Amino acid sequence: MSSLLDHVIIEIVPLKSAPAAVAALRPESTVSVTCSPAKGIEATLELASAVLAAGHLVIPHLAARMVEGPEHVARIAAWFKREGVRSVFVIGGDQEAPSGPYGDGIEFLRAFLAADHGLTAVGFAAYPDGHTMIDRRVLHEATHAKQALVEAAGLAPFVSTQMCFDPGTIRTWLEAERAVGLRASLHLGIPGVVDRTKLLTMGARLGIGTSLRFLKKNRATVGRLLSPGGYDPSALVRPLEADAERLGIDALHLFTFNEVEQTERWRESALATR
Repeated sequence: MSSLLDHVIIEIVPLKSAPAAVAALRPESTVSVTCSPAKGIEATLELASAVLAAGHLVIPHLAARMVEGPEHVARIAAWFKREGVRSVFVIGGDQEAPSGPYGDGIEFLRAFLAADHGLTAVGFAAYPDGHTMIDRRVLHEATHAKQALVEAAGLAPFVSTQMCFDPGTIRTWLEAERAVGLRASLHLGIPGVVDRTKLLTMGARLGIGTSLRFLKKNRATVGRLLSPGGYDPSALVRPLEADAERLGIDALHLFTFNEVEQTERWRESALATR
């Protein structure tokens, strides 16, 4: 697990708790800032600027369905160029009706990659556990189409997986995708050390229904999750560490829900015992 612990992306959310989350970061962290309909793209970029000002690297999320049109694309691209931000993470987004002409991540990527953005890397989501509203074949085709778009633009693609509580599912999915041409660097998405109630209640909204069913079927896992001390990220990382190099798992993407301090304590403890 040691090599993965050296390459960690901490995800934070633009909420009132964000300043405390930023204050709890280790020096020179890499931080992923989410984007949601409730807060808007400007809130994401505002928090990203604060992260930069605190001395960290930042990967802002952009939700395609929240982008209003070509002029908005140009303004967002100008922000990236002005701030010197070199990586972005593009999602379709949860907003029910698009604010502009971009209904999914691919449509937005085509427009954004043509703008003057200054990027070197573009990421997008993948779903080892499936998605509650999108067919697996559609997910597969979209992943490879995004990879092709990013590579054609001369940029480096990376994939961050959505939360999955079953290491076997992650391994099987990634082996299959690598076999048919997924070359993108992979960031393994796992929950950090977060409140167990929050972890479970956020599951349905994040599209991890299959993993929640896995938890229900595996009472020992559920028992550990609900026991004093709660969930330990090591339980997901350790079963995959031996395969990390073979499968191209280059980093951990830690979903913290802004509970950064607890997650950083876990990381420090794991680093101290490696």
